[in-house]
Amino acid sequence: LMAGIGFCAALFGALVTSSQGKLTLSRLGIRNVARRHRRSLATVGLLACGTFLIISVGSFRLEAGGGTEERRSGTGGFELVGQSTLPVVEDLNTQSGRNFFALSKKAMKGVDVVSLRMLEGDDASCLNLNRAQRPRILGVPVDPMKERGAFRFSKGQYSVDGKTLTGWEMLEADLGPNTIPAIGDQATITWALGKQIGDALKYTDQNGQTVEVKLIGSLDHSILQGSLLISEKQFQEHFPGESGYRQFLIDAPNRTQKVQALLSKALRDVGLELIPTQERLQQYNAVQNTYLSTFQVLGGLGLLLGSIGLGIVVLRNVLDRRQELAVLLAVGFRASSLKWLVLVEHCLLLLLGLLVGVVAAVVGIIPALTQESGLPLGYLGLNLLAVLLNGLLWTWLATWFALRGHLLESLRNF
Repeated sequence: LMAGIGFCAALFGALVTSSQGKLTLSRLGIRNVARRHRRSLATVGLLACGTFLIISVGSFRLEAGGGTEERRSGTGGFELVGQSTLPVVEDLNTQSGRNFFALSKKAMKGVDVVSLRMLEGDDASCLNLNRAQRPRILGVPVDPMKERGAFRFSKGQYSVDGKTLTGWEMLEADLGPNTIPAIGDQATITWALGKQIGDALKYTDQNGQTVEVKLIGSLDHSILQGSLLISEKQFQEHFPGESGYRQFLIDAPNRTQKVQALLSKALRDVGLELIPTQERLQQYNAVQNTYLSTFQVLGGLGLLLGSIGLGIVVLRNVLDRRQELAVLLAVGFRASSLKWLVLVEHCLLLLLGLLVGVVAAVVGIIPALTQESGLPLGYLGLNLLAVLLNGLLWTWLATWFALRGHLLESLRNF
């Protein structure tokens, strides 16, 4: 960003001494930028800083719109996520388990359920404003998750005894007695718990022994935010009193609403509450986006100052040069040509400010460019368009105000 502003300062210096090419009206306007180079540079700097802040911060906004059906997305490819008040001891993937809840084979055709065991604890998601001390633990069936390739890992490798485990295999790592390998959402680990990969949390299991839940992997922005994930085998070994399943990930392609209504009614006695995974992900996104919006407001104030400053620069420059413009009018230039001269000069400042801010922001958001979730291009494009139109509006208003009236009267004081 500073290099870009420095380049603009050098460019203004070069324009002062430049004499190459035919001197057209547009070139004359461009060279006039350097006449008050400090004033011009301040305007470019304000616009560049505001643009940089809005784009660099806005690029990390989270959207749950597209791609949520993919298994490596934050939804894991599931359409519904739910939690029950009472444990469900039946396997909802078997016909006997479905018969227990009067779920017909036809109604459940194509529906796949991944059931998770749950140990109650603090909600460590971004929806909880307090620091979680004892996060909720979920017992995950490893094989179904491996087969699906569900969710995307931000930290998906762990080496133990010379063997490298990847993805959900990490939950099967042997870390010794009373040490349980665990995976958590990256946001949960970093912000809700204040931990990092390799740290451990202590729990007392139902045998009265102290066990360490060691964080060895992390998911990237998932609906499982707020919980620590361990293997179902480890869960049953250390927390045998927690029978049945309490959390459910449901795959119901193209039948989300019907399956949601069907299961909510059939399992109402156990207090099952289902929500579309896209909606759950959007709830988590809204928290981070709110923080980002706060910083973008600061950038917006910078851009507002820059845009108004551009208008003030236009007004000041034209008022200082009314006599000069009156001479041009007297020797045959049309009033529309003078307006074009002023607009070209100051639109260059606007474009330079936007260009420097955009290029610097692109360098700053390289990590976001490498993410599979992509950038909110529509959102960023609207912001840039708003900045451009706002700057053009102030420039035109200042030009119109400064050139109104009778310019030729200014020759009396020339």
